[in-house]
Amino acid sequence: MLQQRFNDLIKRDIKPFLAERGFAKKSLNFSKSTDGLVYMLNFQKSGGNSADHVMFYVNCGIYSADLARLQSKEVLAAPQEPECHFRARIEELAGAVPKRFSITPDTNMDDLRDTLLKGLDEVLQFYDTMTGARSIVDYYVAGPYLHLGEESFELLLQAGDETAARRYLQALQEKHGTENRWTIFENKYRAIFNKYGVPYES
Repeated sequence: MLQQRFNDLIKRDIKPFLAERGFAKKSLNFSKSTDGLVYMLNFQKSGGNSADHVMFYVNCGIYSADLARLQSKEVLAAPQEPECHFRARIEELAGAVPKRFSITPDTNMDDLRDTLLKGLDEVLQFYDTMTGARSIVDYYVAGPYLHLGEESFELLLQAGDETAARRYLQALQEKHGTENRWTIFENKYRAIFNKYGVPYES
């Protein structure tokens, strides 16, 4: 019965909401393609579900053809969420949304639907600000995050933005420079700087 509630939520509420905004459904994945980017939303059911408790997560992803090329990978027309270059859970992008949605016999489905749709709307507003590979890179540079570090330096130096590259490098050094693994990353980053003829200054 609870599984049916979940199915109905997807079919009657989520699918129409996202379809109006240009997303196509395939299984529990919704995607929308624009020039060079694929925006994705994935509804992941928990492995611990039971007859009286259905739980699910919402995974958000953006795939970039330009970043795939920087990685020397084949550009995918229909990528899966794990293949996206930007990845986050809904609670990282939307306020007042739980890490995990839960359906029990006592769940008020109207409240759950409203919370979920409001969260999805916030995610889509965030997606509107992510218009290309540089947007994804800027997000991780601002962190600063190690994720996509090599691709970020490639994109920045390829564009001739040495200032942003050095600012990112300095931020990463301050955040991760004392970690044992930093030497591994530093060697990779130095090679990228050398590739573009830019002095690497640690």
